[in-house]
Amino acid sequence: MNRKDAKYSKFALVQEMMDTVDVVGGFDQSEAAEVAAKIKSVGKLMMVGEGSSRIFPAKNAIRKARTWGAGTELATEGSRQALQYNLSGFAVFCASNSGRTKEVVALAKNLKAQGNTNVFGLCANEGTPLEEEVGETFVLKCGWEQAIAATKSVVEQALFYESMVRHMCGKGPWDEGLGQKVEEALTMNIDPGIVEVARNATVRYFAGYNDGVAEELTLKTNEITRRKSDYLEGTYAVHGIEEVMESNDIVFVVDPIAEEQGKFKEVLSDGVGLTVVAIADRDTPFTTVRIPSAGDTTPVVSLCAGWNILVEIGLSLGINLDKPERARKVGNEVVG
Repeated sequence: MNRKDAKYSKFALVQEMMDTVDVVGGFDQSEAAEVAAKIKSVGKLMMVGEGSSRIFPAKNAIRKARTWGAGTELATEGSRQALQYNLSGFAVFCASNSGRTKEVVALAKNLKAQGNTNVFGLCANEGTPLEEEVGETFVLKCGWEQAIAATKSVVEQALFYESMVRHMCGKGPWDEGLGQKVEEALTMNIDPGIVEVARNATVRYFAGYNDGVAEELTLKTNEITRRKSDYLEGTYAVHGIEEVMESNDIVFVVDPIAEEQGKFKEVLSDGVGLTVVAIADRDTPFTTVRIPSAGDTTPVVSLCAGWNILVEIGLSLGINLDKPERARKVGNEVVG
């Protein structure tokens, strides 16, 4: 992407993706210190939200917490399912950019009625219905997005949660150069051959860790390219679904695990005959979109590289990136 080129800059989606560079660079990693201490004292955290407000932010935090041995139990669910749980012993973070997502507000209301005082909101707006139902609300600095597909807010939410986990674990701040690496991922040239295969594929698959990156890119594929996509967690891509894959399909593998690469090649490249593309900070046996490494925060860079790919696919299809025909900015909004 090139924000100075009118081909890209006329879209709010591209501008907001590029705004992510400043969101990352200006993020205050001390902001979450106090709430992290509260959550650590509770010992359990449930992160709820719908769609992009939950997938990458919550699952990235869970992966980090388990990798680092946080000691605090982190979990995530959609709001309606979480409403069925006994969350009396949990701190709960309710994420909704609009602060008006019906399912999230309903859960917060329920927890308030139960007397749970460790319920927090994460929004991109002030004075929202959600804010009225939680004990404390944290407002994102990125501002409200104009494009339907959430982008910069997803990264800021993820950084907020990751910052909390870092405070819980006594980890230091992340890579100071993260903003620059995000910019590199957003502006790097994408091989036209990858774009051509992806635009013509029957299905665009995303595989990788259960940390929200591949899953979020699957959602963004639907919103940005208006084409079918599917998320294949871990090795799901080589455990049966190959039976219905087609040779013109494409599988994007985010940060492939070295021990699994041979199986992916055997089953997908050689067996099905489809195209496998890796998004990674190293060389792989596949065609590789090579991104800069950012240590623990490389998943953020991977996500941004995926956005870059999807924008190129969308433009090649002649799509208005800002306005899907059916998707809405707020999926299920509180009325009144």
